[in-house]
Amino acid sequence: MNKTSLPAKLRTVLGRKIKQLRKQGLLPANIYGKKVKSQAVSVDAKKFAEVFSKAGETGLLELELDGKKLPVLIHNVSYHPVTNQTLHADFYAVDLKEKVEANVPLLIIGESPAVKDKTGVLLINLDELHVEALPQDLPEKIEVDIANLVKLDDAIKVADLPVSDKIKILTDLELEVAKIAPLVVKEKVEEAPITVAVEGEEGEAAEAVPGEEASVPEKGDKSEKPENQAKQ
Repeated sequence: MNKTSLPAKLRTVLGRKIKQLRKQGLLPANIYGKKVKSQAVSVDAKKFAEVFSKAGETGLLELELDGKKLPVLIHNVSYHPVTNQTLHADFYAVDLKEKVEANVPLLIIGESPAVKDKTGVLLINLDELHVEALPQDLPEKIEVDIANLVKLDDAIKVADLPVSDKIKILTDLELEVAKIAPLVVKEKVEEAPITVAVEGEEGEAAEAVPGEEASVPEKGDKSEKPENQAKQ
């Protein structure tokens, strides 16, 4: 994997004052790792955006700091909830000889014949895989080719994905990444008027008019008692 360099500077500006850094086009960040001391740094915001768009969280970078190059991965990028401006990022310093865990995004490629012929709909159940590998062996993405999904219930499991033997997949291998499911067709159901039969004055059944509430005598209504009912 090609390494990308990103210049960084140590920063002493902390807390609420970091807003001033952002106004200057700088992005506040931190370096951390198992074998390094945590440090507060800043990087050029535009340069960071360019690097992050290509490398993501699995691309190995060389952070240039005080004349030294430190291999890092980008972690924990935070954004403004309204403007979507990048507010902060972490750089995880790695040992090139030690394996690390990371989430690798999945990229859907190809065209499913089942979807093309409208015999089914494509369901995407996973959008990333949790893997373990040496930092330089981490892929930026893993492709999922759906060209072999030709009929209903055809599926691609995690175990079916083409992954290098240098990468250990930690996600359950039996999970389905993509699947062809039946099309759902909504039918319009017309409500039929409800007809309620009640006993009329002549003892005949009378139909209630659709849309009107039928009058049903309540139990205990004296007006419905037979005239020849015996007195108690």
